Amino acid sequence: MTDTSLLQIFEHDGITNVEFVESNILDEMCIRRIGDEIASVIDRKGLPKIVLNFDNVSALSSSALGMLITLNTKVGDKKGSLILACIKGPIADVFRITKLDKAFTICDSMAEALSSLR
Repeated sequence: MTDTSLLQIFEHDGITNVEFVESNILDEMCIRRIGDEIASVIDRKGLPKIVLNFDNVSALSSSALGMLITLNTKVGDKKGSLILACIKGPIADVFRITKLDKAFTICDSMAEALSSLR
């Protein structure tokens, strides 16, 4: 396993945009690294405003969902915002079935996500 980043992180106007490099977020080690990387972004921010862009993602494991819940709680503890954007297909169905669509702010597009944080 190479030590390349599993995420691309962009900062703009106080908003952190996180894009997933991997299309399948299933491997425990990858999920832990992704969680750690995003958690360190949250830790560095006084008031985190983070958009997770799922445009490239086609599969998520239940462990990945757990990691997202943990990150959402961490952002909430700092009175910040975590928005999930561009979730589609089977992943959107999983969020609906598990009622996680109620626990997260989910936007259809990056434009919608960014405008809701401004």
